[in-house]
Amino acid sequence: MDESTKPTHFIRNTVIRDLESGKHSQVVTRFPPEPNGYLHIGHAKAICLNFAMAAEFGGRTHLRFDDTNPLKENEDFAQAIMEDVRWLGYEWDELRHASDYFQQLYEWALHLIDTGLAYVDSQDAEAIRAQRGTLTEPGVNSPYRDRSPAENRTLFEAMRAGDFEEGTHVLRARIDMGSPNLNLRDPVMYRILKATHHRTGDSWPIYPMYDWAHGNSDAIEGITHSLCTLEFEDHRPLYNWFLENIPAPCHPQQIEFARGNLSYTVMSKRRLRELVEQGHVDGWDDPRMPTLAGLRRRGFTPTGIRRFWEDLGISKSDSIIDLGVLENAIRNDLNETAPRAMAVLDPIKVVLTNFPEGETEWLEAPVHPQQPDMGTRRVPITREIWVESHDFMEEPPRKFFRLKPGGEVRLRNAFIILCNDVIKNAEGQVTELHCSFDPDSRSGMPGADRRVKGTIHWVSAAHGLPVEVRLYDRLFAVENPLADKDRNYLEFLNPESLKVLNRAVVEPSVLAPDASANFQFERNGYFVRDAAQAADGRPVFNRTVTLRDGWAKAKKR
Repeated sequence: MDESTKPTHFIRNTVIRDLESGKHSQVVTRFPPEPNGYLHIGHAKAICLNFAMAAEFGGRTHLRFDDTNPLKENEDFAQAIMEDVRWLGYEWDELRHASDYFQQLYEWALHLIDTGLAYVDSQDAEAIRAQRGTLTEPGVNSPYRDRSPAENRTLFEAMRAGDFEEGTHVLRARIDMGSPNLNLRDPVMYRILKATHHRTGDSWPIYPMYDWAHGNSDAIEGITHSLCTLEFEDHRPLYNWFLENIPAPCHPQQIEFARGNLSYTVMSKRRLRELVEQGHVDGWDDPRMPTLAGLRRRGFTPTGIRRFWEDLGISKSDSIIDLGVLENAIRNDLNETAPRAMAVLDPIKVVLTNFPEGETEWLEAPVHPQQPDMGTRRVPITREIWVESHDFMEEPPRKFFRLKPGGEVRLRNAFIILCNDVIKNAEGQVTELHCSFDPDSRSGMPGADRRVKGTIHWVSAAHGLPVEVRLYDRLFAVENPLADKDRNYLEFLNPESLKVLNRAVVEPSVLAPDASANFQFERNGYFVRDAAQAADGRPVFNRTVTLRDGWAKAKKR
């Protein structure tokens, strides 16, 4: 992309100024997730931004796990995060961990103690919280705030040695209990936590708090631009205070940008964890979840996700983005790349009475009508075929241009058929349709161009393969499940977020050994094959998105 046509924003402009002024010779960014859950679509925005800024200017990006809370973190989450980053199309220059720096962070904490800027507080968490104050009232100094540096060092070294029980002491920065910024009111730097860390084992009985570890880890790694979401804006003075009061090798610049929030879902790891642990979804990778693992199973593409965030750009104004905008980005990408195939989701049998019994005719159909380079596929047609039950009405309304008694339609890629008879069972339910086909309406025949108003898809009954189809929809029934503070967001779960269809059949090309994972099932939407199987062993296909934004139409109505 030409320099003049690249999308610009305030972060990119800052990076350009810093390079032109000589402040930095190379851009170094980092993506610093906590390994306490799966990444979601909002994290993808941060991933794309950090990697794009470094790549554009020939810099480096670190993947760093801010693993400072062993109670909620584990290696499985870390592995899932690495898989997600790679799936999005990025490769980090270095893999780091905050736990790599535990010793250095401890030594810098001793430095603050020795300079009178940190102290051991022997109050419990409730007392410390009560003394913190409010947005309109200053905090209250701890009775332990004026301990001598020597006493604080002795106590902190004993904390490090594991001599105290959890909750008996914490290490706090000594800043300003009267500050209007609550983050500067003597924040806790370390707590005693006798828990096994997934990387360091039991070697540390104390663990650094996020604010202490995060900025200092940036400095250790030589990060030039620490890109954070807006909720960290009030933490920036603390980020800077720590770096200004320790012998840090450099002072990264923290820059905040708006989060990526989507409608009809929730985006906090805590609430996503609740959905998983309380069984409202089938795991972190449930295709209804906004996690990257869930979206991957749903059939969303990394290209579509990257384009989505690139098109929206970077700003400093938080907002909720309509989920339909993301779905449309995925729809546009799949429209360009997904091969076409026919699948009947709710079948009714059609017997072509003048088609030779026991014979199969193989038709040539394009893999993608707009992509001739993708070639053609062979589609079998036989005397008995399946069509969608909703493509037939015995007493149709006006302007119903599908199958009806005495009516004609064209079978996609085949020929025109005429509905002659409707067969019913003893209860009066339609069981099959008897139709005749027009041989002259085949491709290449004199009547191939004869026009009828309806075209429907179909699958050979003899060659169609049974599959399970899962129709996924929005996880919540309202745009913002958290808007009503008086109600639990779980009350707004969409009971129609998953429908399972057990009678679906697909054309043979869909399950060929070299078949794509993503398909457009003609007239039905975009689907992806799931790695899982149905209980009876049938392949499973998940609906990624519909062909059009049905929610937008419903909303307009």
